[in-house]
Amino acid sequence: MLQIKDTLVSLDVIESYFECDLDSCLGECCVEGDAGAPLSRAESDLLNEQLPSLIPLMTPAAQEVAKSQGASYIDEEGDLVTSIVNGRDCIFTCYAPGGKCLCLLERLRREGHTEYFKPISCSLYPVRLKEIGGCTAVNYHRWKLCRCAEILGRKKGTRVYEFLREPLTRRFGAEWYGQLAEAAEAWLNQK
Repeated sequence: MLQIKDTLVSLDVIESYFECDLDSCLGECCVEGDAGAPLSRAESDLLNEQLPSLIPLMTPAAQEVAKSQGASYIDEEGDLVTSIVNGRDCIFTCYAPGGKCLCLLERLRREGHTEYFKPISCSLYPVRLKEIGGCTAVNYHRWKLCRCAEILGRKKGTRVYEFLREPLTRRFGAEWYGQLAEAAEAWLNQK
């Protein structure tokens, strides 16, 4: 692990290769798993505030869940997460031609309809954050669904931390990311 300010960064984040390959995986991370995406209280509040304008853009099944449950719920582990449809799809999942899963929130932002980002846990994936005694652990979460992203990352030479530059900077700041990149380069050069 490397310590950058008040974070502990797993060496897997620095050493491993990763670049999303949406053409291969079709966005399965939006529909697989046993719960929705982790949320902060502020993100949950913002999503619930925006929900009336988002509901008409959701799939019919997601509309029903959103109307009855809202944008989030507490999962079995006690974490606040996005609401899901039929124990699977995030309510913000939308579909593109060919069955590709996309995030409604990300699509609206890219199209200029909103300034809000999708939840930081989604933007940071495959990195997961965990609070441990006043520090934030920054860990790489390996998932068989993302094997194609590992292959593409290796082919292109893109490390996890490089692929996630924008969301890591958004979450921790430009100075933090600069320190991470410098430490990563030094670590990789000594190997």
